[in-house]
Amino acid sequence: MLDPKIEAALNEQIQHELTSAYLYLAMAGYFEAANLPGSARWMRHQAKEEAGHAMKFFDFVNDRDGRVTLAALPAPRGEYKSAVEVWEQALAHEQKVTGLIHKLVSLAEEAGDYATRAMLQWFVTEQVEEEKTARTILEEAQRIGVTSSAVYFLDRHLGKEAEKKGATA
Repeated sequence: MLDPKIEAALNEQIQHELTSAYLYLAMAGYFEAANLPGSARWMRHQAKEEAGHAMKFFDFVNDRDGRVTLAALPAPRGEYKSAVEVWEQALAHEQKVTGLIHKLVSLAEEAGDYATRAMLQWFVTEQVEEEKTARTILEEAQRIGVTSSAVYFLDRHLGKEAEKKGATA
């Protein structure tokens, strides 16, 4: 049985993960409109991955005899000045999610909830990868700028990488 504080916090995290999916889908829409289909594919993959994260929390709450309660999602931002700004926002968002996961870990430790703590370790590790990937892409985008023909090559590279991960257009 889940402690009520942990159940509430996990339900909030479900909302955060779904908000992340919604945000990445909006970023995919921006990239589609900017004729950067590889970057759009990358963001679609990220959206799908974040929805999967939400389901991990959803299933865990149910497995622990908790009650999932869903909240409304805020509308994501859809307009950006450039692709670089999108990647800046993606990294900032991943850093925010990392902080949220760390708060959950602390809460689980304070409550002595070892099952939740063990489940959260997967997310701790995942966030290291998510931040590293977003930071790497941002640095590449900053290096090439917003008008360089290298934008085309970065976009194609991201599309191929997303394809390797199983993302669809």
